[in-house]
Amino acid sequence: MTMTAPQIGRDSTQRPVIRQLDEAAINRIAAGEVVERPASAVKELVENSIDAGATRIEVTIADGGKTLIRVVDDGCGIAATDLPLALSRHATSKIDGTDLLNIHSFGFRGEALPSLGAVGRLTITSRAAGDTAETIQVTGGTMGPVKPAALARGTQVDLADLFYATPARLKFLRTDRAETQAVVDVVRRLAMAEPFVTMILRDTTGGDERTLFRADAETGHMFDALGGRLRTVLGRDFADNALALDAERDGFHLTGFAALPTFSKGAAVAQYLNVNGRPVRDRMLLGALRAAYMDVMSRDRHPVACLFVDCDPTLVDVNVHPAKSEVRFRDPACVRGLIVSGIRHALAGAGHRSATTVGHATLAAMVPADAPRVYQMDHTARPQRFTAASMTFQSGFAETHAARIEAPAAPEDEALPLGAARAQLHENYILSQTATGLVIVDAHAAHERLVYEALKDQMAAGRIAGQALLIPEIVTLSPTDADLLLGVADDLALLGLTIEPFGGGAIAVRETPAILGTVDARRLILDVLDALTDGGDTAPLRARIDAVLSRVACHGSVRTGRRMSGPEMNALLRRMEATPLSGQCNHGRPTSVTLSLADIDRLFGRT
Repeated sequence: MTMTAPQIGRDSTQRPVIRQLDEAAINRIAAGEVVERPASAVKELVENSIDAGATRIEVTIADGGKTLIRVVDDGCGIAATDLPLALSRHATSKIDGTDLLNIHSFGFRGEALPSLGAVGRLTITSRAAGDTAETIQVTGGTMGPVKPAALARGTQVDLADLFYATPARLKFLRTDRAETQAVVDVVRRLAMAEPFVTMILRDTTGGDERTLFRADAETGHMFDALGGRLRTVLGRDFADNALALDAERDGFHLTGFAALPTFSKGAAVAQYLNVNGRPVRDRMLLGALRAAYMDVMSRDRHPVACLFVDCDPTLVDVNVHPAKSEVRFRDPACVRGLIVSGIRHALAGAGHRSATTVGHATLAAMVPADAPRVYQMDHTARPQRFTAASMTFQSGFAETHAARIEAPAAPEDEALPLGAARAQLHENYILSQTATGLVIVDAHAAHERLVYEALKDQMAAGRIAGQALLIPEIVTLSPTDADLLLGVADDLALLGLTIEPFGGGAIAVRETPAILGTVDARRLILDVLDALTDGGDTAPLRARIDAVLSRVACHGSVRTGRRMSGPEMNALLRRMEATPLSGQCNHGRPTSVTLSLADIDRLFGRT
């Protein structure tokens, strides 16, 4: 029996017919690009309100925005005669079409309203100044007549049953909770970009109204207003641990706030980017933000920042994607360099600062999780009895404590940011007293950063000084690893590490960086090899060199388990105060924890 393969594809004997799609089909196709989910509709409508000059915008949703999205603003409104035109495709008041590169508004494509009307039940009620309120409805692309309505001012847009006209799209939506969270994220991002506008988001699912987000309009200077808005949106912890940014380069202006490296996240969920006030998700900008923290944060952590890049509209193309979430700069290298240098300059100015949340977490760890607090005043007073045993214990404690402290620091050191060293705990942690509390310093992590910064300074000056070994150390490696190291021998020589081939897979180490003193050359070579392998061939040369320097610095730092004298501990604290980026080690971990005396008093129930 002969099997005939099924015929696949169009019948070649039939000629395809070119047809003009009707307006409803065109709008539904456009809606697939502009409106991916309820959050996309909220974004388009709120942006329209902002373009209308609104100072108060209220958003109401139900069932994640699937059954209801309502946006009410106090903007300029739409004239009754313009309502039908506003629902026509590519009709807009934002541009006249003569210059698509000089755009000063959020919207300009004229696609949002007709697209929403094509896939849902859309009602627009508006009242322009000096005019009466009118309303118009569009259901599945079918437009109704303009009718009188009641509205004090501005515009109210109601979008019901999103995607009812394209039910297949409903299957791609996520749960109501997930869609609601996406709407919240959109409103939060727009609220950060517009600190002088009050934004309120409510949920009326099930008939019960609850406020999901509220940010009242800020006042004052733009920078102060932005700081206040970010405190509302991102929380007090971010505001307390954020560094202000203000830098310019070749027509581009960078402002905003970037958090300390020790105030980071386990995922890239708190990175907010804006270009000319427009929230965007741009890979180049995200990459620049990541690069700015490369030297102070481990790879599994992500920075927290809210950045604003402003420039002449002709220097950036926002007409890259229908959703307008991507941009294309005329000079992307300049923008990237501005972000990297601007953030690094701010981080360097932060010096020894570490996130306040580190101290809060430390205090939280000290509080018993399941035991009730019992305070001294709750006990019945009993006469104190001193025995020979207790006196011996107290005497021994005093001797042990005294042995930990050598050459107490000057009293005026307590007024310095990191205070005066009082003790060394577990041969690694320095306990320092300040005028308002105490500081715990990880000596190894702090010194590692200090050595790293010193190495970078020497490298910037031309070359890191090397120290010749009396007898070269021979390190045996695999032929592949040896070739990798010898291939960058000239670069390593600039780092004070001189190597030569020694036959087979072995190499001879003739010089090591002088700043490290006596080191284990073999361990140093293996660490350098790990850094080069981890970076890969695609990593930039500067990043690979920094990675090598970071590994090298570890070999020259104070080792855990070494007893430090009082002067050594205080010298380390003073160097930390004078060294940029000393608030975190080379891997992004905090080098110090600050505890206020008030917090410590509360820990012991003294307040």
